[in-house]
Order: sequence, then C-alpha cells, then structure tokens
Amino acid sequence: MITTAKRLDTVEEYYFSSKLREVRQLMSEGKSIINMGIGSPDLSPSKAVIEAVAAAIQDENGHGYQSYQGLPEMRQAMADFYKDQFGVEVNANNEILPLMGSKEGIMHISLAFLNEGDHVLIPNPGYPTYTSVTNLVQAVPVYYDLKEENGWEPDFEALEKLDLSKVKIMWLGYPHMPTGARGSLALFEKLVAFAKKHNILLINDNPYSFVLNDNPMSLLQVEGAKDVALELNSLSKTFNMAGWRVGMVLGNPEIIDAVLKVKSNMDSGMYYGIQKGAIAALKCDKSWFEDQNKIYRRRRELTEKLAEKLNCKVYKEGVGLFVWAKLPEGIESAEKFIDEILYEKHIFITPGTIFGSNGEGYIRFSLCVKEEKVQEAIDRF
Repeated sequence: MITTAKRLDTVEEYYFSSKLREVRQLMSEGKSIINMGIGSPDLSPSKAVIEAVAAAIQDENGHGYQSYQGLPEMRQAMADFYKDQFGVEVNANNEILPLMGSKEGIMHISLAFLNEGDHVLIPNPGYPTYTSVTNLVQAVPVYYDLKEENGWEPDFEALEKLDLSKVKIMWLGYPHMPTGARGSLALFEKLVAFAKKHNILLINDNPYSFVLNDNPMSLLQVEGAKDVALELNSLSKTFNMAGWRVGMVLGNPEIIDAVLKVKSNMDSGMYYGIQKGAIAALKCDKSWFEDQNKIYRRRRELTEKLAEKLNCKVYKEGVGLFVWAKLPEGIESAEKFIDEILYEKHIFITPGTIFGSNGEGYIRFSLCVKEEKVQEAIDRF
C-alpha cells in the first residue's frame, strides 16, 4: 500500500471543496440551491478584456512558454495601477512578480522564507489557507485575535505579550476577509513598526480594496514598508477574473527574487492571452469600479435584509464581497445553523467557524448572487 506524506496529516480538504460536493448532491436530487457561500464573482470581465484575449489567441507567437516574470508590459500595467490607485511607486522590473492567482503566492512565500519549526502569526478569523500552507511547510501557526469589540483589528498589547522569538511571517488582509473590516493607514503604520521591531516579514493580502470601498489602501503606502513587507493582490474580485488566475506580489527586489526562485521551479509561465487580458483590465477607468459597485450595493442591501430576516446583526461597516453577520443570542453552533438552512430552505451560507474560533457565532453571505436570487432567498422565509 502506498502511503501519503505525513504533512497531509496536518491539513484537511478545503471546506468549500467538501461542502460543495454536499450542495451538488442536493442539486442532483432536484433541490433548487441558492449558493451564497462562495466569493466567486458571477459578473463578467469588461468587453476590453475579452477583446484583448480574443486578439491574442490569433497571435502565432502567443502559444509557447512565457517568462516566469510575465510580460514586461503586464508588470508595467501592474505598476501603473498601483501608482494610479494607491499613489505607490514600484519598479516594474524587480519589485513586482505576477502570480497565477494570489493564492499560489501564499505557498511560494512560505516555501521561500519558512523553515521547519518557524512560527507564523495568523489572524483569527482569517483566510484558512494561511494555516494550511503553514502546516504543509512544517512551520507553526500562532493565532492572533481579531474581535468585533476592537473593530476586527489586532490588539498590539496582546501581540507584544506573545513569544515572538521564532516568528518569521505575519499574515494580514485588509480589507479583511471574512468580516469586511476596512483597516486604516494608521493601523498599517503600527503593523510596519511592529514588523520592523521584531524582524518579521509582514504580508498584506489585498484583493478586496475596490469592492464597495470608497477609500482603497495599500500597505505599501506606509513609508519604509518595503523594508519588511510584501503585498498580494489579485484581479479575481476587482475585475471579475477569478477563473483566469491572475495575481501579483509586490515588495523590495531581494524579497521578490526569493519568491521567484520558488515560483520558477513550479510553473512555466502564464498563458500569453491571459496576460493580454490582464493588461486590458488594469487599464479600466473609474467608471468600471463605479458600475460594479452599483450592482454590489443593491445586492448588499438585499442581503442585509435576508440576514435581518434570520434575526442576525449585520456588521454594517464592512466592505468587500461579503456580508458578515452575528447570529442571534442562543445559537450555539454556526455550522448547525447554516446546515438547517441548507436542508430546510435550500440556501447555502458560510459558517464563520471555518475562518477560526473567533468566527463562531457569525455567518458570512457572498454578494456573488444576482438580486432576484437574493430576493428569492428572502421569500423562502
């Protein structure tokens, strides 16, 4: 019998991978499931993006292996985007590395910087992949609390009381997933100072800045952030290109080069046509964001009504692609609560517990659902 690697004992199948099998089974039985669990945009990329890809397919030179660092013009488009949207100057030649989605960046960064036994600061609640990747590379997750009473921001007094001697990386993500907390430049300044003090690599995972957010921010806006920080970003949510797998990591050349050493041993470059589409997306003007947010704003209003129908208290300050809501008093299990809704009302909502213990007592609704479907969900109650 062929045995699996011991590292697989440290992780479980991704929640949505297993849960969606359950949802598909219900659908195969004829149940009309409304999926409000997944943050996969149902809207289309811009017409310019589709046209750019269509033209690239006809390019006879576009079907071979591509550079590990992506097309120079795509890196420049990413640099221009950061300059235009955040006022951040980055060198397109050595401070940007395109990724096949920012999720792979989490693994590449971890492989580049973590040794067995190194400690990693991970937000609770937060993106589950931070924990699974940390375990897969045999490092040690150390969770720091984010709580509603503190605006879903770190408690720096509590952080300073931790044993930080083995901490190599600190993950954060603002706007925050799953809560939608915005963060602030003041928070970023404190985080950069904390990272410098303790010699920690700080990484902000930043894919939600432009969804229902009137003040997009980057960690790299903080003076001196590049000394200790990286930022991940993605075209998935901002430009409705989740399945295209286009992301980026930005930071100082030495750190970017270390990530490239890993990445160049993992893939053979991004398809030329996708890169051309990404360039077109990054050049979208202000009207693109305004039009998308008109749609998401209407969806959010309806989704908040659904949450209130369930006697949940919505976190109104949240931005991004989700609605975060607190369960009614007396509900002991978020997972049991959403399963009852799934089997009785055929609506799939995400339990907060999959994001960490501080997610107990909360649920998360995706805004990647058409208005008429959200209204149908409301009507089912």
